[in-house]
This record gives sequence, C-alpha cells and structure tokens, in this order.
Amino acid sequence: MKKKSLLTIIGISVLVFLLWQLPYFGYIQYPLLLLGTWFHEMGHGLTALLLGGKFYYLEIYDNGGGVAYSNVSFSYLDYHIARAITSAGGLLGPAISGAILIASARNQITSKITLWLLLTIIVVSLCIWIHEMLALIILSVFAAILFFIAILRVRKLEAFTLLFLGTQCVLSTYLQTGYLFTKQFERDGRIQYSDTQMIAANLSGTYWMWAILILLISIVLLYKSYQYYLRK
Repeated sequence: MKKKSLLTIIGISVLVFLLWQLPYFGYIQYPLLLLGTWFHEMGHGLTALLLGGKFYYLEIYDNGGGVAYSNVSFSYLDYHIARAITSAGGLLGPAISGAILIASARNQITSKITLWLLLTIIVVSLCIWIHEMLALIILSVFAAILFFIAILRVRKLEAFTLLFLGTQCVLSTYLQTGYLFTKQFERDGRIQYSDTQMIAANLSGTYWMWAILILLISIVLLYKSYQYYLRK
C-alpha cells in the first residue's frame, strides 16, 4: 500500500511539473495560475482577519497577478508585526494550504471534510471578496468541479484531487521565485514593494533573506505532508 501511495505521489508530481513545463497545456496552466493567485491573496486576507484586522476584498488580474486589500491597524498585535505576518501569510498561504490538502488525502473522512471546506471557502470568497468577472468565472468553475467530485464520493478521485491541488499549491511558491527575490516592482505607474520587502521593512533583515526562509519553509511543509500521507 505504501509503495502504491509513493508511486501515486511521484506520478502526480511529474504531472504537475509537465503541466507547467510543456507549452501544450497553456489552457490548463492559466486557470491553475489564477487559482494559485487566489490562494496567495486569500492567505493575505485571512491572515489579516486572524490577527484581528479587516479583509476588504481581493483582485486577480488577467496576467495572473493580484492584490488583497486589508487593514491590520485594529490588530491585537503591534502594527509592524501584524503587517509582516500578513505579508508572510500570502507567501506561505499556498504552501500551508497545499500541505493540508496532501495530508488530508490520507484518510477518507478527512478527504471529504477538506474537499467541502475548500469548496465552502471558495464560495464564500466569491460572495464576499471577489468582484472581477474573470476571477468569478474561473473560481466558479473550480467550485463546480469540486462540488461534483464531492458528491460522487469516489475515494480515489477525492484523493487524486487533493494530492494534485496540494502539490500544485506548494509548487506555486517556486513559480513565484522571481517575485520572492524582488524588492519592488511597478504597477499602474507606481512603485510597489514586494511581500518579502514588506516583511523586512516591518521587522528586520533583507528581502532576499526572508525569501530564502519562505522557500525553506515551503520545502519542509511539502516534505512533511508527503511523509504523513505515506505513513502506515
């Protein structure tokens, strides 16, 4: 059973890698890119809420970028610490979510709970925090697919879905490596600071130091989630 699970993980990892490396899958890459952006921006917004702040809405752009509008002035933590944690929440959001999805695929009950939980979060975000038509359409399609998989109650399909999405989420961190190691960028004619630079500005250190730390944490999360899934 463990050998079969290992082969499944290797197969899914290779599939995810090929989907992003081969040019023939552009029609699949784009929706997955927007989904990764959704996980990233929701990471910012939900972190702000958990810290006692406010999450107003998020935007997902046609080029795959996005932004979450939040306010941590009302946080129960020091403002600078809250800003840094909120910035880190978007960078670690996909990795943490992916690790949870992978680990939950190990058990039939947790698989069902996680599928419905993910579906619920997507639907809530569609109703409250997302306003752009493109993001509404793409995420509505993902929600419909997840709903269909959840009601089918096919164990192997549920596990495959969670492992695929989980691996995709974690690896999306590496697709953003360029952004991680960027101090600032231009958007709509204005200079914007990256999340890693925001962490450095509100705590200490440099943006590239925090970028390396984020990558290392993502690697550990992926390894630990796979390790848990393969446990007898």
